[in-house]
Amino acid sequence: MPQPTSGAARTRAVTLRDVAQLAGVSVATASKALNGRQQVRAETRDKVLRAANRLSFQPNPMARGLLAGRTDTVGLLTNDLDGRFSIPILMGAEDAFGVGRAAVFLCDARGDAIREQHHLDALLGRRVDGLIVVGSRTDPRPSLGRDLPVPVVYAYAPSDDPEDHSIVPDSRGAGRLAVRHLLDCGRTRVAHIAGDRGYAAARERAEGAGDALADAGLAFAGEPLFGDWSESWGRTAATLLLDRHPEIDAFLCANDLLARGAMDVLRERGLRVPQDVAVMGFDNWEILVAGSRPALTSVDLDLEQVGRRAARAVLRAREGRSGSGTELQEGRVVVRGSTAAAS
Repeated sequence: MPQPTSGAARTRAVTLRDVAQLAGVSVATASKALNGRQQVRAETRDKVLRAANRLSFQPNPMARGLLAGRTDTVGLLTNDLDGRFSIPILMGAEDAFGVGRAAVFLCDARGDAIREQHHLDALLGRRVDGLIVVGSRTDPRPSLGRDLPVPVVYAYAPSDDPEDHSIVPDSRGAGRLAVRHLLDCGRTRVAHIAGDRGYAAARERAEGAGDALADAGLAFAGEPLFGDWSESWGRTAATLLLDRHPEIDAFLCANDLLARGAMDVLRERGLRVPQDVAVMGFDNWEILVAGSRPALTSVDLDLEQVGRRAARAVLRAREGRSGSGTELQEGRVVVRGSTAAAS
């Protein structure tokens, strides 16, 4: 029977085989004893634990997880190049998994299908317990298929397979929330500066906003103007809308960059925000909304909650309770100085 060696003399990590040899049992029995399996007699378990303590044995988390049928790791596969949407989702997922309960591997496919397949193969090779797939926009994305060996949940961008489980922001609902807030502030002549019409989020936010105005017996001040998602387009669209409809008392902008551009134009024309014209954005991007003057009211899509829900869905699926279909995450209005009750 081998004798334990000192820490200075040891040249390799202690293995489960070393513990089994010192305890005088098989490797399988040692594994069962260290993992608390019921099939091991009490005296045998005590013997194994004493041997493990003498050798200062530290079980390999991956190996221990494989014996239990899991590795307590989850892959987060994203195509969000700058992390604008994937990082909040990652933070929410880590919250849901809990500190020390599971590790999340973040892989960025950079919009490249070949790179995505490479990352997928690598994550499956690591025996992750599940996958969260994050898109860079809310338009449906290709499914990874139904024959993967682990549960998959799609976050932010839904899968194009209705049988997959997807959790996405409620863009139409966000548009309705935004208009209701402006109406509550006494605004009735709301203009909409939209983003790229090719994005589902731009179309759905405009549709939801229009529905909320119609419910109140109102319509947009002018037609919504679609363009890109930049401050430059925000300035251009605001100029066009004010020239055509000087009665505008609120700009609802499809993201915070557009809102910043609109505020530039209002400032140049000597119009006060929010006293003369209220301004509101979407996404609640902290670096933009807090730096605006006044600070910008925005709809927060609650992406951390999207991540939490995706993580919980993976955990449920791992226990055999898989979901399917698309679930919507409601947003919330974060009120700041750019909107206020009209005087």
